[in-house]
Order: sequence, then structure tokens, then C-alpha cells
Amino acid sequence: MGIDPRSGLSCLGKVNVEYENDQDVMIQFYKFIAREEMSCDEAELGAEEFAEKMHSKNQLQELEMLKHMRKFPKDDQSAILEKLHQQMENANFDGATSVLSLEQIQEIIRRRVSPLFDLR
Repeated sequence: MGIDPRSGLSCLGKVNVEYENDQDVMIQFYKFIAREEMSCDEAELGAEEFAEKMHSKNQLQELEMLKHMRKFPKDDQSAILEKLHQQMENANFDGATSVLSLEQIQEIIRRRVSPLFDLR
């Protein structure tokens, strides 16, 4: 198409430098990069190879989640598992909901540590 890919990559590389202190922008940027990479993989790999890669990625995410959970006391682990169960139940046990992100786990723990009180 006559487009120099180095130009686009150079511009994307500047995002880290320009917005390194803006956590929200960086989170959205890395989510974009992950989706873009997944789209490229889907286009370049065959359907079977892409499905295999996604399955491996999900297994790795599950393992990372479990390793992260081990850092917490048993009560917190139970709360995390309860939230995961609720999430899966609400999604009719869709396999895509079987993983909580590190941010979601931290939010569950944060809510357990400092619950909101109803001030009437």
C-alpha cells in the first residue's frame, strides 16, 4: 500500500515516553496493543493454530491468576473464588470468564479490607 511501517511503529513507540505518567492512558494503550496483536495473529495464523494459541494464552492467564492468589490469606482466596464463581455463573459458565485480572483481584481484596459503610 506504500505505507512505511517504521513510521507508525516509531509514533507508537513515543506513546510510552509522552504518557508514561498517565496510568489510564497507558492501560488503554496496552489494551489496544494486545487487541491489535491478537487481530494480527488471527489474520496470519490458520483458524486451528489461532484457536490453539488462544487456548494456551488462557491457560497461562489462569496459572498467573492462581499464582497471584496464593499471596493472599485463605479468607481472601475464598472471596476471590466466590467472585469468580459469581462471574462465571452470571455468564452461564462461559470459559472466557474463568479468569480474573490482577486488577480485579486487588479490587476484591481492597473491598474486603475497607468495606463501605452505610451512613444513614
